[in-house]
Amino acid sequence: MARPQPPPWVHAAVLLCLLGLGGAIEIPMDPSIQNELSQPPTITKQSVKDHIVDPRDNILIECEAKGNPAPSFHWTRNSRFFNVAKDPRVSMRRRSGTLVIDFRSGGRPEEYEGEYQCFARNKFGTALSNRIRLQVSKSPLWPKENLDPVVVQEGAPLTLQCNPPPGLPSPVIFWMSSSMEPITQDKRVSQGHNGDLYFSNVMVQDMQTDYSCNARFHFTHTIQQKNPFTLKVLTNHPYNDSSLRNHPDMYSARGVSERTPSFMYPQGTASSQMVLRGMDLLLECIASGVPTPDIAWYKKGGDLPSDKAKFENFNKALRITSVSEEDSGEYFCLASNKMGSIRHTISVRVKAAPYWLDEPKNLILAPGEDGRLVCRANGNPKPTVQWMVNGEPLQSAPPNPNREVAGDTIIFRDTQISSRAVYQCNTSNEHGYLLANAFVSVLDVPPRMMSPRNQLIRVILYNRTRLDCPFFGSPIPTLRWFKNGQGSNLDGGNYHVYENGSLEIKMIRKEDQGIYTCVATNILGKAENQVRLEVKDPTRIFRMPEDQVVKRGTTVQLECRVKHDPSLKLTVSWLKDDQPLYIGNRMKKEDDSLTIFGVAERDQGSYTCVASTELDQDLAKAYLTVLGRPDRPRDLELTDLAERSVRLTWIPGDDNNSPITDYVVQFEEDQFQPGVWHDHSKFPGSVNSAVLQLSPYVNYQFRVIAVNEVGSSHPSLPSERYRTSGAPPESNPSDVKGEGTRKNNMEITWTPMNATSAFGPNLRYIVKWRRKETRETWNNATVWGSRYVVGQTPVYVPYEIRVQAENDFGKGPEPDTVIGYSGEDYPRAAPTDVKIRVLNSTAINLQWNRVYSDTVQGQLREYRAYYWRESSLLKSLWVSQKRQQAGFPGDRLRGVVSRLFPYSNYKLEMVVVNGRGDGPRSETKEFTTPEGVPSAPRRFRVRQPNLQTINLEWDHPEHPNGILTGYSLRYLPFNGTKLGKQMVENFSPNQTKFTVQRADPVSRYRFTLSARTQVGSGEAVTEESPAAPNEATPTAAPPTLPPTTVGATGAVSSTDATATAAAATEATTVPIIPTVAPTTIATTVATTTTTTAAVTMESPPTTETKTHESAYTNNQPDIVTQGWFIGLMCAIALLVLILLIVCFIKRSRGGKYPVREKKDVPLGPEDPKEEDGSFDYSDEDNKPLQGSQTSLDGTIKQQESDDSLVDYGEGGEGQFNEDGSFIGQYTVKKDKEETEGNESSEATSPVNAIYSLA
Repeated sequence: MARPQPPPWVHAAVLLCLLGLGGAIEIPMDPSIQNELSQPPTITKQSVKDHIVDPRDNILIECEAKGNPAPSFHWTRNSRFFNVAKDPRVSMRRRSGTLVIDFRSGGRPEEYEGEYQCFARNKFGTALSNRIRLQVSKSPLWPKENLDPVVVQEGAPLTLQCNPPPGLPSPVIFWMSSSMEPITQDKRVSQGHNGDLYFSNVMVQDMQTDYSCNARFHFTHTIQQKNPFTLKVLTNHPYNDSSLRNHPDMYSARGVSERTPSFMYPQGTASSQMVLRGMDLLLECIASGVPTPDIAWYKKGGDLPSDKAKFENFNKALRITSVSEEDSGEYFCLASNKMGSIRHTISVRVKAAPYWLDEPKNLILAPGEDGRLVCRANGNPKPTVQWMVNGEPLQSAPPNPNREVAGDTIIFRDTQISSRAVYQCNTSNEHGYLLANAFVSVLDVPPRMMSPRNQLIRVILYNRTRLDCPFFGSPIPTLRWFKNGQGSNLDGGNYHVYENGSLEIKMIRKEDQGIYTCVATNILGKAENQVRLEVKDPTRIFRMPEDQVVKRGTTVQLECRVKHDPSLKLTVSWLKDDQPLYIGNRMKKEDDSLTIFGVAERDQGSYTCVASTELDQDLAKAYLTVLGRPDRPRDLELTDLAERSVRLTWIPGDDNNSPITDYVVQFEEDQFQPGVWHDHSKFPGSVNSAVLQLSPYVNYQFRVIAVNEVGSSHPSLPSERYRTSGAPPESNPSDVKGEGTRKNNMEITWTPMNATSAFGPNLRYIVKWRRKETRETWNNATVWGSRYVVGQTPVYVPYEIRVQAENDFGKGPEPDTVIGYSGEDYPRAAPTDVKIRVLNSTAINLQWNRVYSDTVQGQLREYRAYYWRESSLLKSLWVSQKRQQAGFPGDRLRGVVSRLFPYSNYKLEMVVVNGRGDGPRSETKEFTTPEGVPSAPRRFRVRQPNLQTINLEWDHPEHPNGILTGYSLRYLPFNGTKLGKQMVENFSPNQTKFTVQRADPVSRYRFTLSARTQVGSGEAVTEESPAAPNEATPTAAPPTLPPTTVGATGAVSSTDATATAAAATEATTVPIIPTVAPTTIATTVATTTTTTAAVTMESPPTTETKTHESAYTNNQPDIVTQGWFIGLMCAIALLVLILLIVCFIKRSRGGKYPVREKKDVPLGPEDPKEEDGSFDYSDEDNKPLQGSQTSLDGTIKQQESDDSLVDYGEGGEGQFNEDGSFIGQYTVKKDKEETEGNESSEATSPVNAIYSLA
């Protein structure tokens, strides 16, 4: 079956057709049918009629044929049987008739020249090849000859004859010198088609070289050279002056007389030429004359065929390709120069070798059918036709009553199997012959379908569709169509059945969908095939791209929304100017649009959206117009030159689709700022000429820039220069100032005048100055720059200043007077009676008395306060004493200093500031800022180890701003937008961990944490619990091990069960919390200079001491009763006991750890004791670890030992350790008198708990 666009197999099947009297059958190209059917021979390949071979190679004469059964081959030579077996040099290729003549063992190729013909035969007939004329290529040598010099008068014509030796094929001729340099040819000197070299007139320079004719032979690839010609030119002008070659009257300048043209080839005024149809016609006219004549070609009674005619050899030859009968007629060439003209007429006759009008074709018939073979050819003269059968003349063949010959036609009636044969038609005239083979084959084959069965054909609604049903049979079967296996034969109405059996549906509708059956029938049987037809909706673009006009650099979107059958795959592509669009990185193609970013001029054009499926497509086109910057103006011209004006004219450039709105004229001068362009004036876009006002003594050069809505063009090329005459300046420099750079000088500065205001050469400035209100005489100086320094001036006094311009043409107008001041000195006095009032924890108010103006010694800039943080009220907090400043501009008496640290001691000084710098400092004042709210807790972390618990951890605030009283935690569950009940928990200041027992394994939690002082809660930090992917399948939480820490000193500590239970009763908790973690940890971090009295191990310089408190809820199992906990405690106790025994053994042997000489000397980075991790060792065996504990009221208590962490800090004022963590409130001073709170028992010490276990 076929489809609207035939698949490849349709092209392989040969459809049925009716010829002449009866139906002729064409055998399909299907190999299965080709191999089954009997077939007479057919020649498929043969050598050309005129077969020229290279004598150095073996001879190959091709002849190949097909047939079933495979044919056999034999040859004739010169019309006689050629016995291949008798000649050992000759062989025939296997399964082919191709002859191979081998000369490797000797022999002459010329012996095998002649006319060969190949015969291919099987039991159904004999086919013949063309008569092949075999010729051996020849390249004879040039005869030796001695050529005398050719003597010729200058200006006379000359022909150098080549006369190459005859070759087969004819050689290619070209002329060179004996030194193998090509001869330069032109309309005066050229080579004719016959190989001769023609000089229309000889010049004296022609004897500078010799002339040799060369012949190149194709097959042998050899070049033969004739002995060279030597020219001797007789001249009236013996000197060869090359300057005369291009002289307008070169011939008369050399004394050569001028003459009218005459033809060198062909001779006379008329000639004739015959050409065969289909060949190229070459007409040639070569004329002599002085000056060299020009050649023109004409056809009598008509025009030259423009599509086939072309001129060659400097118009001396006319070539008409592939001539036909209508190219016959008279052609004439006209040779002319200034002396006259002459013409030659060539009569052209077109003859023709035989050519086919109706070549006989193979005829395949069923038994009893009629048919005909037609052999019709034409030529000039008219060719004769001769019929042969199986290579023999038809007259000598056995008679056949079913065959009738009528001139160029053989008619067959009621053919039978015995009628099979191969017929040859030979048509010839004096110019050539044509030989054609056509066989007659009689077949009887039952119907057979040639297409795959049960195909699915998809077509588009409302389209015209054709269903093909390729079949084969002999006699030719009849074909009928049915739909859905029922009903009558489909023909008529919306259906049309062609003679070859194809079914056409004129307009497809939905109801045409179904199964179609084609049935082929002849007397030997029937065959059928089916195809399922599906009707699909058409592809339509319902929102088409629209024409748009956009600016360059913008983004444009072209829409293309498509509706198509959902069962078909849609492909949307774009064309630009009907060529496939390359989607670069500036373009984005989506299913329904094309977006172009940064539109450029090259993006302008038509855009076509192509929406296609495998069955159909739809197109929509839009035009994108890009508004670009205009092209630069060109061809600038200066006219109307005047002393102070000039007219500038230009030609506008292309506006690139956006009208030009303005022209900007710029100028450049080459004296003050060469190469720098300045705007001169602006003009409307409608003008292209303007009068420009000019300044004196400027060497102007102009350029023009065009402007439209998109932007500015590139500047035009500059105009020519124009210099105006000079004049005195009409203005003076601007921005005149007088300021001191030192206390005893004044620097006078001004903005220098530009080139358009100088008005003359040698521009300079007359500077005048005197003290104000003293009536002194003016001091003056002449300056060529833009500054002048007056020395030895009093401190900060006013001066009157004038600066006047002057050039070689005169002075400028009288300048204005400007007031300047000499240099300033440092102020002599400081603000007095400074009073401080504390506004809040971060700001103070200042008040002071102003200083006397004469002590300022300059311009009062501001009063400035220098302040620094002396210490923090948190005794152990280190603070930076870096000085800060706050300025109060002008003559003010009060101000506010803000952004102070709360809970700190500050010192403050004030100064007076002028342009020179600071004055003396006032008396130092001290003040203290009150306590404030802390900053947010640092590094708030929320972790969810399982679905039952959430662990919270945080670090202390970076800035406590007072004594921390605790932490507040607010948290609530949420699920999407649904919020649960908020819960609140307050913690002691040492607690930095908390565990929440989740009641709802699905919801997430939001936590908000803030620190507190006595002033209130500080900034809060909020985090949310992570969303676990496996929350829907909660699992039991693994048992939680009690926290264990290893301090920097190497001591291992754990929580004692008794101490933990006691601490649990003291913890302050809010009963809202569903589950509280069993432990809380308060962390105290010491700086690197801390010395700890403990057994030391290798550790980093920073040490951590962690104190544990426990708080249990009622629903938490007692950890003390757990077996794993008891085993762990025993292992830890045993390890500690071993460590203590080792220490005691070392002491008993006199071993001692290195002890620092002075405790108040900090460890330096180069201290060797820090490298091995050793610290001072105390002899008190039972002395507890240094640290702090939290009492019930949240205050910090000191251990009974006199040592504390702060004793080994840097002065007890450190605020941050090396990693930036805050340690101030958790360290205490060494003096017991300064500690806050009451002493507490050491029962809760983790070390004591270890001792009790040991």
